[in-house]
Amino acid sequence: MRDIAVFSGGAHTELAEEICSYLSVPLLPSRVARFANDCLEVQLQANCRERDVYLIQPLVPPVQEHLVELLLLLDAARGASAARITVVMPHYAYARSDKKDAPRISIGARLVADLLATAGANRVLTMTLHSPQVHGFFSVPVDHLHALRELAAHFTGYDLSNTVVVSPDLGNAKASASFARMLGTDVAAGAKQRFTDDRVSISSIIGDVGGKDVIVLDDEIAKGSTVLELLDRLRERGAKSIRVATTHGLFSSGALDKLQAQDDVLEIVCTNTVPIGKEKFVPKLTVLSIAPAMAEAIRRIHNGESVSALFDQP
Repeated sequence: MRDIAVFSGGAHTELAEEICSYLSVPLLPSRVARFANDCLEVQLQANCRERDVYLIQPLVPPVQEHLVELLLLLDAARGASAARITVVMPHYAYARSDKKDAPRISIGARLVADLLATAGANRVLTMTLHSPQVHGFFSVPVDHLHALRELAAHFTGYDLSNTVVVSPDLGNAKASASFARMLGTDVAAGAKQRFTDDRVSISSIIGDVGGKDVIVLDDEIAKGSTVLELLDRLRERGAKSIRVATTHGLFSSGALDKLQAQDDVLEIVCTNTVPIGKEKFVPKLTVLSIAPAMAEAIRRIHNGESVSALFDQP
């Protein structure tokens, strides 16, 4: 790992340190200052000249603060004559803004992708985008990882002989089918309609869940409206037990407490693409690390090896 320089923004330094530990490289220091007029200033406090620079920063709340910090990190690295700059963005919050679904509405996923490239990003490494088309919004190469193997490795420790994987909607059905193949289980999906950010309706479930042990798989859980609605439909159809799995555990607006309070929910599993404060932890929560996968992808990018060979959807 010669000539590699890894920096982190303030969004998730714990993950950055864990990634660097797997790479056996130091997490280099950076400084973020705030002026009296509330503007930010970023300084990279290690040499970047002709080095392969990696900037680790998921877009997590406060998203706008962390986005501007990332843009300034990019500008600082480009100004410091970095040979190549890769944004390591485990969670791309703006990926949800991926289409024009109302008049005169912005498409934030495309705009932010353009901003990252303009600021100096030569490559992006991310995980589980909300929808596959967001990949195409970037004008620079994107390595799009998923956490299905990490989640599957966790669940293979259970008796899966009577298990079905359930996607909350048809948009996530392909990933759920891949996950089910890894576990050797059946798959089902909900028919979802979204009205507002926190109001959804799931009219039916396509597939057999009666008397089954259910693993609900979603790409992210924010307020938990979709999962809670799905739980009602699963109960109506006689599901035996329920476990919830997601890549991005945002868990805003008390979502974890609401899921914890469901008697038939045995476990809530997520990864550490976003930081989960100690105040959010509940007894049913299990957090898996994606640091080894991220570190291996960085190593392969740095050495010019194939990333897709490891992380293509199965």
